[in-house]
Amino acid sequence: MKAAAFVLFAFFLYFPYAWCAIRKEPREKYGLLWRADRRALRETALFCAATLLPLTGVSLLFFSGRLFFPSIRLVPAAVLSGLAAAVAEETFFRGWLQTILSARVSPFWSIVLASGLFGLAHLASPFAPFALLAFFPGLIMGVLRERHGSVLPAILYHWAGNIWSIWFYPHF
Repeated sequence: MKAAAFVLFAFFLYFPYAWCAIRKEPREKYGLLWRADRRALRETALFCAATLLPLTGVSLLFFSGRLFFPSIRLVPAAVLSGLAAAVAEETFFRGWLQTILSARVSPFWSIVLASGLFGLAHLASPFAPFALLAFFPGLIMGVLRERHGSVLPAILYHWAGNIWSIWFYPHF
């Protein structure tokens, strides 16, 4: 299972860059040059606060008996694995897939479709079918990618969500 996860991770991360190289297309077209100005960082922080703070309250209110609090030794690994997943998934779903879809449909529908496929991809999670809810933050990450022309704001939002989910997602 770990080998399959590693292969999928590598595909999500490297395929979009290989696509650009093979087709001789600029990485900027796919938002694969990581950049974020102050406005993008401010907007990302605002989206994090607007979504993760209310979810924290809901989780503490309804799921406090089932929250997972890892030992301090596991925190660095959790933070780094959350970052790795965010980088690979955003490179693929928001960088490559959303761009490909936006060539065929409107930006709105490219965000919705990429987010839907992002949600479906999370069915492999041990928390399926709750993992389908990844569709909703996928919409926010798609908007961030569309507005700022880079996957970096989406990666930062995704990373914050991954860190949040380690502590506050109800583990049944």
